[in-house]
Amino acid sequence: MAEKLTQDSIRRLTRTLPAKVTDVYDAKQPGLVLRLRPSGTHTWRVLLGRGRWHTLAPLDDEHPPDVARTLAAAVRGDVQKAKALGQDDPLATRTKAKAIPTFERFVEDSYAPWLREHRRSADHTLDAIEAVLVPAFGSLTLTAITPFAVEKWRTARRRDDEVTASTVNRNLDDLKAMLGKAAQWKIIPSNPIASVKRLRVDKTGVIRYLSADEERRLLAALAARDDRLRVAREKANAWRLERGYQPWPALGTYADHLTPFVQLLLHTGMRRGEAAALTWADVDLTAARITVRGETAKSGQSRSIPINATLGTVLQTWKGQQDTPTPTDLVFASPQTGEALTTVKTGWGVILKAAQITGFRLHDCRHHFASRLIMAGVDLVTVSRLLGHADVRMTMRYSHLAPDHLAGAVAKLVTR
Repeated sequence: MAEKLTQDSIRRLTRTLPAKVTDVYDAKQPGLVLRLRPSGTHTWRVLLGRGRWHTLAPLDDEHPPDVARTLAAAVRGDVQKAKALGQDDPLATRTKAKAIPTFERFVEDSYAPWLREHRRSADHTLDAIEAVLVPAFGSLTLTAITPFAVEKWRTARRRDDEVTASTVNRNLDDLKAMLGKAAQWKIIPSNPIASVKRLRVDKTGVIRYLSADEERRLLAALAARDDRLRVAREKANAWRLERGYQPWPALGTYADHLTPFVQLLLHTGMRRGEAAALTWADVDLTAARITVRGETAKSGQSRSIPINATLGTVLQTWKGQQDTPTPTDLVFASPQTGEALTTVKTGWGVILKAAQITGFRLHDCRHHFASRLIMAGVDLVTVSRLLGHADVRMTMRYSHLAPDHLAGAVAKLVTR
């Protein structure tokens, strides 16, 4: 059916709902059709070729017949012009672009589920993505994240004095990994920022480790804390017994996990996460060996670390304080949840203050372990294996940790 569509004729046509889908062709604009539906949802459509339709807009007050004719003429003109010039169909290109998700939608629907299934650090990575990348790129489609857009974001982020170049590089790595996956999954044709390079950073940097005096003060502060907590528990139990209350369990040599945990880091160079995931099955006190399992190691590779005499005594004492631990029990379980420790930040801060040590993070225990080995003459390959580095080049940074040690080597050249 065809007729010149006007406001009056449309009111007449829509006064009652049709029994089936009905197309009314406009007699004035070629290809323009008003599609009437039994549901009452009517739309303007335009015919672009044999069997090829394009929906223009809903039938409403904002799209009267004159507006629909203008839209239809424009769309047909664009398609015909592109065809005459041998160019890509603009509607097909537009439809394809609409199929590309926004950054935020891709994270929620595709990347986050995959990451949680395949990466141990998924939660940590997703937290960083949500905090840093989604606010910057969330509303953009994946193909709209261009090298220029990334450079603008990176420049703005570097203006924050608290954000280091290494942090920005980690954010960029996360972004490139995501877009790389999108390309691998054929969601986008290629990674649009594959050419963006990381910022240059000082790979050696200033690596913090303890002097001999600082190490003595740290261990003394840990011992004093254990003594203080043990005395406090004894006084509390005396008070409770006087009043007929059940006393709390007495504290052992170590008041809690902090001292043995720090000792483990100092004598093995293990990462905090590796130490927190350690079970008693991983600790062989007879063979004096700790096994870091691949599923808990950053490199994904298992490694063995010898237990020296000092650490052996610490672990033997700590194990003796626990109620017959099974092999599957964590060596350092959270006293609140029974799960792996997530942080020792509060107790660590108190210890550093008591020991009058500044600028030393818990992770720096790993640097301290490496520096002591290097200064003792242990070769880089051995240190690399103990630290679980994937490449010995990662260990080269420790060759510069001991200026006094290096100065002593150079001093041997002095002629007398």
